[in-house]
Amino acid sequence: MKKGEVFEGIVERVDFPNKGIVMIEDTKVTIKNALLGQKVRFSISKKRQGRAEGRLNEVIEKSVFENRDALCPHFGPCGGCTYQTFSYDNQLSLKASQVKKLIDEVCEEYEFEGILGSPVEWGYRNKMEFSFGDEVKDGPLALGLHKKGSFHDIVTASHCKIVDEDYNQILTTVLNYFSERGISFYKKNSHEGYLRHLLVRRAVKTGEMIINLVTSSQQQVALGEFKDQLLALSLNGKIVGIAHTINDSLADVVQSDSMEILYGQDFFYEELLGLKFKISTFSFFQTNSLGAEVLYSKAREYVGETKDKLIFDLYSGTGTIAQLLAPVAKKVVGVEIVEEAVVAARENAKLNKLDNCEFIAGDVLKVIDDIKDKPDLIVLDPPRDGIHPKALNKIINYGVDRLVYISCKPTSLARDLVILQENGYKVEKVCAVDMFPQTVHVETCVLLSHKNS
Repeated sequence: MKKGEVFEGIVERVDFPNKGIVMIEDTKVTIKNALLGQKVRFSISKKRQGRAEGRLNEVIEKSVFENRDALCPHFGPCGGCTYQTFSYDNQLSLKASQVKKLIDEVCEEYEFEGILGSPVEWGYRNKMEFSFGDEVKDGPLALGLHKKGSFHDIVTASHCKIVDEDYNQILTTVLNYFSERGISFYKKNSHEGYLRHLLVRRAVKTGEMIINLVTSSQQQVALGEFKDQLLALSLNGKIVGIAHTINDSLADVVQSDSMEILYGQDFFYEELLGLKFKISTFSFFQTNSLGAEVLYSKAREYVGETKDKLIFDLYSGTGTIAQLLAPVAKKVVGVEIVEEAVVAARENAKLNKLDNCEFIAGDVLKVIDDIKDKPDLIVLDPPRDGIHPKALNKIINYGVDRLVYISCKPTSLARDLVILQENGYKVEKVCAVDMFPQTVHVETCVLLSHKNS
């Protein structure tokens, strides 16, 4: 087996998140975006001791698990979805097996509760970050999602099926507006151009929407007519805010150097499990509102009895979990590094008339030493990379009887569970929750107890 050599094989399994595994000549070959059961043709791109990586060239035969046609016309080239040709039951089965495999590798005895599906399979996202670019080099202006496997090429996702139709109307209107005026997009290599991203957020329960155009400062473009065209649209929801954000960062990220409100406000309201949440343009909130109710209900079940208990909600975002637990707890302390999210969390606590929540802005690693309160139990909901090892040691040192760990990346979770088990914690229960139908992503909720409790 040599680099560049071409092989054919059957994908025997898919490791999280999208690593198809094919065995060739007793060598494990990993092929990104190859689906379980497909017969594929691929070329070797890397070869190391006993394993290799391949580049997918062609799907020769469909998988038996591909038991339906894709609903979206962009499926295939678009990098947003992977599993539209799998029935939803097949998607859930695959994700459950991926999570269980990872947990089985680091835990001997625990109860695996399977996977809970999203209440809705389509149109579930409440947030989309669309990118401006072109589909081919020097092609016409595009607005949508990155082409699968490409850093530069953009697929105009004007018929996306994982969002409400409102998003597609807005995307088409914005793309036509700037195409007709010949406005350039920001080039990642030369760092020249104007249009960067379009951020759209829409509450599932209230229907409120905010729209944010993200550009560089390299042109002065009047946006009055842009705003008026958006407000003239006939939508299912209601636009409550339109903003223009300047972002001159060299990195391809959505962030704000400055923001101008063109219409209304830069926030909207969403409802979750009977509570109301004010969500600003850049604050974190689960992207599947109805799925979040499933996830947080499971987390609340794992938390269990909270009467007269002091709870830490670490990596608390806009304080969703903290506020769900506060009515039945003595006090909840939330820690979050994004200051804007902390401001929103404090406002949301007031909105929900909760006076036993405290939210602290800062890195968990640095802030945790200064908190005078000692927790009775801890809820963890870290970012994708998991918990910093030094922060994890400080969390362990509290010695609480119960930990509930919510993870959006099971590989990071598995790594942290090893350390937690080495320090006296036992994994009791694990439940996967599918917040992202059609995609490779999955959430996992874990209950741990201290062996001395």
